Amino acid sequence: MLKIKLARFGKRNQPEYRIVVNEARSKRDGAYVANIGNYSPTREPKILELDIKEYNAWIAKGAQPTDTVAGLAKRYQSDDPFPKKNKLSKKSKAKQAAEAEEKAAAKAEAAKPVEKKAEEPKEAEAPAAEPEAESKETPEETTPESK
Repeated sequence: MLKIKLARFGKRNQPEYRIVVNEARSKRDGAYVANIGNYSPTREPKILELDIKEYNAWIAKGAQPTDTVAGLAKRYQSDDPFPKKNKLSKKSKAKQAAEAEEKAAAKAEAAKPVEKKAEEPKEAEAPAAEPEAESKETPEETTPESK
């Protein structure tokens, strides 16, 4: 019985697979009848090459694809076999939220100086009142020292 399966090639921790037609009981990486494609899952973007005509011809002859190969063939026939995921980690989401808050705060501060200019005369009067309070405190401080 013939199987369409993946034969592993490549370095350690860098797998590359050949999609091959092979006897079901033979070794994973042994001799094969036909090579019908390649799959590189570790590259960015992932690479999937498959001769669909030859794949369908071997299925018509009675070869059975493994679950993995059947899934890869289905992906290959779709428009986008490996769509990019927009899922962000919790840490990335928190970082983006913090950046958004900082931008919002910066925009709010940019809008506030217009309002502060109208309030500046009030602030100018307030410091004048403060030195009087300081002068009152200094005699009290000197009194305990003299005693």
